[in-house]
Amino acid sequence: MNKKLLVSGAILGALGIVLGAFAAHGLKELVDADAIKSFETGVRYQIYHAFFLLILGGTSFLKLKTKKVILYLVILGVVFFSGSIYGLATNELSSFDFKTIAMITPLGGLLLIIAWLVMLVGIIRNKVD
Repeated sequence: MNKKLLVSGAILGALGIVLGAFAAHGLKELVDADAIKSFETGVRYQIYHAFFLLILGGTSFLKLKTKKVILYLVILGVVFFSGSIYGLATNELSSFDFKTIAMITPLGGLLLIIAWLVMLVGIIRNKVD
């Protein structure tokens, strides 16, 4: 499980850097400044959660089952939250109208919050001081 967390964190981190560079350089001529700011918000939260998974994968403080739940919540949360922001920010560049699925953004945010809460509960329940 720790390897899956580390690999997932590394992939999210690498993709976050690529997408951040794309926002800084590739999107300038294609979308307005507000869209770029939104896109960068998606990148920022993706990077935060990449670090979250990397740290989680490097600790033995939580049970493997708890780590697995957190991994799935984070991956789904990042896809829904950051992914939908990427789509909404570049909506005018696509033939698909991402505004029709905009409600998955807060759902993704909720999944990310739940992942942190699951970690908190796991830490509290751990009998080791």
